[in-house]
Amino acid sequence: MYFLNVEAFLVAIVILTMTPGLDTALVIRNTSRGGFHDGVITSLGICLGLFVHATFSALGISVILTQSAELFSLVKGVGAAYLIWLGISSIRALKGAKGVDVADIASQALGTSKSLREGFLSNVLNPKTAVFYLAFLPQFINPEYSPFAQSMAMAAIHFVIAMLWQCSLSGMLNSAKSLLKSGRFMRWMEGTTGVVLIALGVKLLLEEPQL
Repeated sequence: MYFLNVEAFLVAIVILTMTPGLDTALVIRNTSRGGFHDGVITSLGICLGLFVHATFSALGISVILTQSAELFSLVKGVGAAYLIWLGISSIRALKGAKGVDVADIASQALGTSKSLREGFLSNVLNPKTAVFYLAFLPQFINPEYSPFAQSMAMAAIHFVIAMLWQCSLSGMLNSAKSLLKSGRFMRWMEGTTGVVLIALGVKLLLEEPQL
């Protein structure tokens, strides 16, 4: 099976992936808290969520989000509330990080299941990703082949590109050993990413549905 305009798709998806946003903030937050492992697992959760959006797009479920202001607002509210909760959790963790060394901070690692769950839910509960996939993927669908199979193929390409980018960010941050040994830097990172997550959640909550 072949989808249309492969080159244009690749350029667009790379730009989308490298644009700073929620995914970047969450990967940085969890890497600073739990190290490279948590960053990679968070990225995996985020990227697995892409297949959910691709499935919804292929089946036409995402159409509901663009046609129903009530449903769109409901999903927006759930996603925004989750982002704000993640941000508040980061800021609350500052109390635990105060006055401890890097070994103590490392003990706050989220673990595989929690990192995976946070990444997955942050992506799946983001209605903007659903609407983007609805508007974006159909432009490359070849009517001669299965729309579902093509959507899965495009999501798989996005998965690989996003994993490479986000894991690279996690690796670069984790390699900065001198910074990670600084309790002040760790508190700054935790607080900054927490504020970013809250801001993203509030922005998503306040945006008017575009039908």
